[in-house]
Amino acid sequence: MEFIKMQGTGNDYVYIDCFINQVTNAEELSIKMSHRHFGIGSDGLILIKPYPGADGEMEMYNPDGSRSEMCGNGLRCVAKFIHDHYARGKGELKLMTGAGWRSAKIFCNSKGEAENIKLNMGEPIFSGPKIPCSILSDEVFNQEIQIEGELYKFSSVSMGNPHCVIFVDDVAKFPVEKIGPQIEHHSLFPKRVNVEFVQIISPSEVIQRTWERGAGETWACGTGASAVAVVGKRLGLTAEKLLIHLTGGDLLLEYQGSGAVFMTGNAVEVFRGTWPSA
Repeated sequence: MEFIKMQGTGNDYVYIDCFINQVTNAEELSIKMSHRHFGIGSDGLILIKPYPGADGEMEMYNPDGSRSEMCGNGLRCVAKFIHDHYARGKGELKLMTGAGWRSAKIFCNSKGEAENIKLNMGEPIFSGPKIPCSILSDEVFNQEIQIEGELYKFSSVSMGNPHCVIFVDDVAKFPVEKIGPQIEHHSLFPKRVNVEFVQIISPSEVIQRTWERGAGETWACGTGASAVAVVGKRLGLTAEKLLIHLTGGDLLLEYQGSGAVFMTGNAVEVFRGTWPSA
């Protein structure tokens, strides 16, 4: 079975073109393919599928085999693949995800290939039960969570998947690999949670590290960057346009304080290969 390795801002996934392939064991396949030593190595597996009334669908699996609803970096790569192979020259794509409909505006290079993608990431969800978070309020902002005797102030939103945003003084020195998994599995979050640790440089610029549920620390997280833009704007800490520096590169986020979040970033095909079917 043929696969494609792609990355958006260093958030790398294995992709399978399900317009021409049929995958019946995606959970098991994601575990094997994603392994950094015994497989291809990736942040998960994404199936690119046909969908009625859409240009295509993204079906996403984490490295531990669990499903994920949405990934902005992954969806940019899906948009690039569909544009370059099935919708060449089309300026905007309509895509289905586990979090619902999303649109992708395509910016091409001189060869006519999709290079940068502007995604409509949808509107954030603030309600505690819908994030989901066990704090039963209309908004989950400036709450406290205790990890190993220390209190951390956090805010939580959903961008189709749950996020917990924590602002820190020095994100490079923060023990993400220690604190991240404890928050991911905390009882406050019944479906686990992605955790963003953020250092503010200025109202228009921040640095972000992300601990993703089912994946560990990743080099980038598009829905996480969207959550950071939403929380920062709603708390009065960041501006409507926000440049976010992630380990794998930069993303530009736009959020006016209400409505949808827009994210612009790259999408790169790294290599192709064949995975044994047995």
